[in-house]
This record gives sequence, structure tokens and C-alpha cells, in this order.
Amino acid sequence: MAGREAVAILGGTGDQGLGLAYRFAEAKRTLRIGSRKQQRALAAAEEIRARVEGADVEGLENASAVRAVAGQIVILSVPFEHTVSTLASIRDALEPGTLLVSMGVPLATAIGDVASRSVGVSQGSVAELCRDLVPAGVEVVSAFQNVSAHRLLARGEPVECDVVVSGKKSARERVYPLCEDIPGVRAINGGQLYNARYVEQWTAFLIGVNVRYRVREGTGFRITHI
Repeated sequence: MAGREAVAILGGTGDQGLGLAYRFAEAKRTLRIGSRKQQRALAAAEEIRARVEGADVEGLENASAVRAVAGQIVILSVPFEHTVSTLASIRDALEPGTLLVSMGVPLATAIGDVASRSVGVSQGSVAELCRDLVPAGVEVVSAFQNVSAHRLLARGEPVECDVVVSGKKSARERVYPLCEDIPGVRAINGGQLYNARYVEQWTAFLIGVNVRYRVREGTGFRITHI
């Protein structure tokens, strides 16, 4: 696809989704913020426009946000427990050629346990679960799980972490430019989608590290010697 692809972030009103939204808006990427409640999306978009000069951002209900970037990129940034219901609500809006980026992590908070633990997913990962739920012609990629929301929201500061991108080669290559939009972030070729199951588990581990070392701003991974 010629040019820079537009992005819809579903769950773009949460800390991590909003942090990504700010970074993409600052990179002058066309952006649509989705939420189950349109009013929340409108408020988030208004906040970004007030702080990022020239930001091309709108707030919409989830399905409308997906339709607004038809055939381009949709980022799913919702808690694990809302993954299935969110995908069900947007399924009819997902057109062939659309790329769905899964940020999901099966944290044990979904069952009332602590965030430094995870629960099993029968498909192997949240990303693979998404792949089984989207219509034919929609590719799924895993990325951005391990990026600290606090670091993303610290505008003007580099994030300083690697992002592992897993999925089919052609789909991965559509996500790499998104990583380049965020200062301090480097995309790492994570191979096929089944590798998402390992990357998702790192998030729970990092949360535990943040607690033990009292790093409120969040830690990240760097893969050395590449």
C-alpha cells in the first residue's frame, strides 16, 4: 500500500493505547481512537489535538474506528478479558486486507489474581486467539506488549526498548514503520505468530521486575548484538 497507513487504536483511551496514540500523532500519522463508549474516545482525541499541533485524530466507537481505516491497521489494546467481546463487536467492520495488531497479554488479573502471573490460552497466545476470531483476509500480528505505558506517555522522552513483531513476513513489515514512529523503539523480527506466546509471557515477568525494583515508570527489553 502506497504511503503511510492510517491506524485505529481500539482501547485508545487506556494508558498504553493513549500513549501509542500520542506517539503516532506526533509522528504525523492519521489516527482514529476507538472505545466501547464514543464519548471517551472523543475526549481522548480532543486531548491529543490540544497538545499535538496538527494532529490528525478522531474519536469514534470501536466499529466506526475500524471502518475509518478500512484495509489499513487496527491495534487491539484492550484487557485480555475483553478480547473476545471486542472482536465480536468489530468483526463485520474488518475488511479483507486489514491488519490487526494484537497487544493482548493473558494476565491473571482476568481471574482476580496478580498481574505478575498469567493464565493459559488454549490457542497458545492472545494473538493466536485473535487470528482464530477474525474474518478471512485479515492478518494478525503480535507487537507492543512489552512497551511501558508510562514511558509512552512521557512525551519528548525516548522509550528505549525493543518491540518483538511476530506474524507472517508481509504482515510484520507493515508494523515495522509503526515502531520507527516511536523514538527509542526498535522493531525485532519475531518470526511466525506462534512466537507471540513467549513474548506475551514476558509482560507478566516485567511487571514482577517493576514491583521488585520499584520501577514505577516501567522496564523494557533490549536484545543485544543485533
